[in-house]
Amino acid sequence: MDDAWSMLLIVVESGGWYAPVVFILFHVFRQFVFVPPAVVCIAGGLMFGVVPGIVYSLLGLSGASILFYFLMRQIPEMMNKLSRLKKRLVGRFRDLTVAQVSLLRLVPVIHYQLLSFCLYERKSSFKDFMFASFLANIPFVIFYTIFGEYVGEFDSLTGIFLMIVFLLLAYLLREKITFIKWREFFDTTT
Repeated sequence: MDDAWSMLLIVVESGGWYAPVVFILFHVFRQFVFVPPAVVCIAGGLMFGVVPGIVYSLLGLSGASILFYFLMRQIPEMMNKLSRLKKRLVGRFRDLTVAQVSLLRLVPVIHYQLLSFCLYERKSSFKDFMFASFLANIPFVIFYTIFGEYVGEFDSLTGIFLMIVFLLLAYLLREKITFIKWREFFDTTT
């Protein structure tokens, strides 16, 4: 992770035309070097400025969503692992709405790929998944690009207060009705 991060900083500091391209590609492939997307968004705001940082981060996270969608189709073990994690943390018959995913992405301790998987389960077509991912990424990118510089300066009480507000809003935006298919309810495989 440190080598990839150092290489990105060197490329961006060189200031060439390819720096945004490298930054966007780093966003797409950062999941393989275990760099949290919030850290990359913060770095984008610091390196390129607010507006270009937001645009580059949205492009990068959209690319990451495309990669995630096709990896879910190609690697069933990854999908099964995320499905088990979702059942344990979210619940077997609960689906998160796009608004809930948007808010939960603002909480740094919640797994980014798990939230992408919740969108994947809810929006199975590529077009619907990409649109939902794009909408869910907008608040995340804006928050961490603009306020990312100040997040580190929050005291622990402010950070806890913000996380409670985000979690409360996510709870309030939940679906009030859950539809359970007959065969899912009486599923004997689990």
